[in-house]
Parts: sequence; C-alpha cells; structure tokens
Amino acid sequence: MVPSVKPNISVIIPFFNRAATVFRAIDSVLQQEYSDFELILVDDGSTDTAAEQIEQRYGQQLLLLRQENRGVSAARNYGVQASQGEWIAFLDSDDHWHPSKLQSQINYLEKHPAIRICQTEEIWIRNGKRVNAHKKHKKPSGWIFEESLMFCTVSPSSTLLSRQLFEESGGFDEALMACEDYDLWLRITCRNPVALLPELLLNKTGGHADQLSGKFPVMDCFRIYSILKVLSNGCLSPHQEEQTLAILNHKLEVMRKGAQKRGKDIRDILQITDKIKSERNFLDHQQLLQEVLLQREWI
Repeated sequence: MVPSVKPNISVIIPFFNRAATVFRAIDSVLQQEYSDFELILVDDGSTDTAAEQIEQRYGQQLLLLRQENRGVSAARNYGVQASQGEWIAFLDSDDHWHPSKLQSQINYLEKHPAIRICQTEEIWIRNGKRVNAHKKHKKPSGWIFEESLMFCTVSPSSTLLSRQLFEESGGFDEALMACEDYDLWLRITCRNPVALLPELLLNKTGGHADQLSGKFPVMDCFRIYSILKVLSNGCLSPHQEEQTLAILNHKLEVMRKGAQKRGKDIRDILQITDKIKSERNFLDHQQLLQEVLLQREWI
C-alpha cells in the first residue's frame, strides 16, 4: 500500500515478464497482518502486459516504477532509492509470503534492537511441488560470514534489514547479473550478525526456465569476483581473511576443473584466476574479472 505518512517498512518487488506469478507475490504483501508498510513494484523493462495489469488491478495500493532492462540489482536499488521506510524487505516476483511474515520479524527486531538484519525459514517449491532443502542449504544464524563464503545463506525474499545497513553496505552491485545476493550478503555478514526466525514464512519458488541461475554456466566466477571485492575493501579481520583465501582457492580450482570437464571456453577467465593464485593484488584482479564478465555473450 502507499501510506499517507512515512511507513516503517518499504517492500520492494522487482519483476521482468512475470505476469504469471507477480500477482500472487503482490497479494501476499497486501494480505500481511502488519500494515505499516509501502509496496513498491519495479518493472525492469518487461515486454509482457504485467505492468498494465498491475495498474488496473491495484491502483493506489502500490507504487509502480519503470526502468529500462538493467537487471534485478538495478531494479532493487531503484526501488530502495524511491522508498521511505526505516526497514527494507525484498520479495522476488515468483515467491510469496505467509500473512504473519512482517509482523513476526518486526516483533523480533523490537525485542533485539542491536540486530539490523533478520530472515525467516522457508518452504521450497520446485516445479509446483514442495521439496526438502539439502542439509548444506540449512540456514545458519548469528555471525555467518564463513558459511556465506561457500553458499548464498540468506534469501532476499525472507529478509528484513535496516535502510541504514543497506546503504552502508553499498546496495546491490549492478555490474552483476547473477549472484548479486551472494555479493551483498558477504559485505553485510563480515560485519553484522544475521538473525534467523524458525517460522516457515516464505514460499520460495524455483524450476522456471527463465531463472537467472540457469542462464550462466560459470556461476562461481561471479562469486569469485565478490570474494575478491571483499578481500580488497579492507573490512575483514585476519581470521576472516584467512577463511576467505581458503574458499577463494577452493572455488578457483572447482571452476577450473568444471570448465575443463564441460569443454567450456573460459580461457580468458582462467588466465585471470592463475594470476590471482600467484599474486595478492585483489583489487586489480577484481576489476579485470569484472571486465571479462561484462564482455561475455551470456551477460
């Protein structure tokens, strides 16, 4: 909804050609037990009729923004820039919340004022059926930087974080067309604990042909870029840096073996990763890797 006074929470839903699912996401926000929020939709250059249908169906219940197709990171950042809330919640257009999601998180944060970001447990839906998450994807809580190096341990659709924390961390990296959430969580978790509510308050949907994770054959390359970035920004403790270097070397080797096994031509990327292993100039290598990523056809 679009409140007449400054809301406590700003809910941001980016979407691109998701007329089949975005209405369920919107309805799950409007049906929240907690009502002190504004709802902002960001159309990332859709070519279907979702935006027009949203305007007709919801009118003044939400704010609809439009931009040229620039990716989910730019869409989320645009939504935050246009928002007013002290707290930020993201919801992917193919996911949906349970009615008590926001209220449960606000209740928790009011009792734990030192916490600046929390997430909830979730139900995974794949191809229309509920599936059990693998043990390795079990969500940790507290100081989770080490766990966040290996996997994306925070679900954007399950989080509620302070505007101040989001802005301090620099928002989503718009150069990344995949693993943008992994990138942000690294920058946040190296300095902040993440609380986890045990309630299943999100239905997280996957298995779509148009999901980003299915479009990029070298996903770990994006994660390596993010690891180099966090190594170069000077925010890590000596122990965190040691952990990060170990994971970096592991991911470099996994990517090399995977590329060789699949016969992928990523010689340009592998040349950079060889330099990373022999040198410690993380900022230069991060910039080189970014240039190569942006030049590839699958970007």
